[in-house]
Amino acid sequence: MTEPTPDAKLRTPSNLRLRMIASVAMIAVASVALVLGDIAFWLLAVVIALFMMAEWSDLEKVPPKTKRLAQFALSVPLATMAPAWLIIEPRPFFTLGLIAGAAFFVAIVTRLPQLALGVVYCALPVLALVVLRRQGEGLLETFWAMSLVWACDIGAFFAGRSIGGPKLAPRLSPNKTWAGLIGGAAAATALGALLHAAAGLPLVLALASPLLAVLAQAGDLYESWLKRRAGVKDSGNILPGHGGVLDRLDGLVPVAPVAALLVVSLGAFG
Repeated sequence: MTEPTPDAKLRTPSNLRLRMIASVAMIAVASVALVLGDIAFWLLAVVIALFMMAEWSDLEKVPPKTKRLAQFALSVPLATMAPAWLIIEPRPFFTLGLIAGAAFFVAIVTRLPQLALGVVYCALPVLALVVLRRQGEGLLETFWAMSLVWACDIGAFFAGRSIGGPKLAPRLSPNKTWAGLIGGAAAATALGALLHAAAGLPLVLALASPLLAVLAQAGDLYESWLKRRAGVKDSGNILPGHGGVLDRLDGLVPVAPVAALLVVSLGAFG
């Protein structure tokens, strides 16, 4: 019997069921941490960022000692995002400087600029989410930023499977289609409209949802390029049915900073 391809395996009922269970569990954990407050949310974000840095290091094929150095460098700006620090005086620009400094340190010590880029890649979305959470309507707006990525992933997955059609970027990700892109944007739009009508999400944020959904899928393609360059299918194997943490959060990485900029700008000018 011919061995099924990895894509065929993914489409089996057992793998699809495992993927759905894992997705629900991850969404539940993130949502509970968000509701519990700043400390729980920050702790979860820090753990995730360190896992992301480990997987980024593995994609760069660096030795364990270099991986740990990158994680230690990342932990410095992550520590300044702690609620105890932010309660005293919010200093996101100070933390931005530390992110740049940590990346510069990694680049100088390891002579691996791509590894240094990983520090920025892992730290920036955490800072954005922490800043979002501390806004006046932070609970709603942070949930919007995260859930539009979830909605986009779900819409893209099912639209791509049921409709198929022309490939979006076959050289980067052979399974992604234009139908998936449209389905993901449509799902994010529906979510934005629902949150606007039911929870009072500002209209400008609801209208931005489909654009951020496209950005999320661009982040997905970028991570696909990273894996193709490294010659691997997944960034890791810690998440059942999903691969690694980078595989699951690639869309949130570009969305979170843009969402934070939109919310902060809305507060400044609105």
